[in-house]
Amino acid sequence: MVATLDLSLDAVALTAAVCDIESVSLGEAVLADAIEAALAPLSHLHLTRIGNSLVARTELGRAERVLIAGHIDTVPLTSEPANLPTTLVDGPGGAILRGRGTVDMKGGVAVMLRIAALVPEPNRDLTLVFYEAEEIDSQFNGLGLIEAAHPELVTDAAFAVLMEPTDAAIEGGCKGTLRAEITTKGIAAHSARPWKGHNAIHDAGEILRRLTAYQPQTRIVDELEYREALNAVLISGGTATNVIPDRCVVTVNYRYAPSVSAAEADAHVREVFDGFEIAIVDNAAGARPGMHLPSAKAFVAALDLPVAAKQGWTDVARFSAMGVPAVNFGPGDPNLAHMDDEECPVAQYTTCEEAMVRWLR
Repeated sequence: MVATLDLSLDAVALTAAVCDIESVSLGEAVLADAIEAALAPLSHLHLTRIGNSLVARTELGRAERVLIAGHIDTVPLTSEPANLPTTLVDGPGGAILRGRGTVDMKGGVAVMLRIAALVPEPNRDLTLVFYEAEEIDSQFNGLGLIEAAHPELVTDAAFAVLMEPTDAAIEGGCKGTLRAEITTKGIAAHSARPWKGHNAIHDAGEILRRLTAYQPQTRIVDELEYREALNAVLISGGTATNVIPDRCVVTVNYRYAPSVSAAEADAHVREVFDGFEIAIVDNAAGARPGMHLPSAKAFVAALDLPVAAKQGWTDVARFSAMGVPAVNFGPGDPNLAHMDDEECPVAQYTTCEEAMVRWLR
């Protein structure tokens, strides 16, 4: 299949065109080909392709370089209701574009493509990163693969904007996320004679009690407010309905402020569940927003939009680990990401394009 993208289309039409090129994670080749073909004629950009990810850079000798990134993959499509091709519908506040990717995050990708076409001489050197496989296991993440293969393409920026959906507001940094499995062990026995065994599920009640009593902190980091959370997200145990369970696992998720390190988050969870068998199965640190830095202040001043803390985890954490402060900014309500009826007011695509062009000009 060969698909094409016309960068002269407005942000709304271009978003629809990008969305209509199906690109579920690990199936981004057709869209990557279309993006590469659309950018190739733009002489002010130097293109590098790594797998199904693309890096486009200006080399104008500006005093500062900024980076704008967006992933080109989506979660799987649905058939009932079908969420591709996109449809334009009337909403209470104006037109709405509905379909897979309209929120997460092909509107941001379309805005990046429009920037490439509209701003051939930005006031800062510009790196545009279109990357694959963000929605699945991190081993496939295109941003990580680019950093591993050619770090010089992405680590020299003074500031980065990740165009994840934020309802067209600026969200600084992101929280860290830790996943732990808390295990209780018992002794199996027939459920008619429970005194012969020991019930591991019953012992999990203490884990749930500690979670119920837990008081999460709210931390101020670089003038932004991050609300922490510690919750049970999965529980499993037992082998049959007539057997006293000899094992139970409660999976907990700790969302922690970016001022807390991964090691500190690990230690905190172990303290809360002291006395239990604990396995930390995933721990990704957050990212400080860096809103006090000149490059971030210039971005906020140019956009003249409110700034809030990102309460989830995004790939801005990858930029933070590279030493590049980053914010999230893009069209679409993140609460609608991955929904079967994913949709976005079309005005947000235009608003985000105008704001980014204003910053870069």
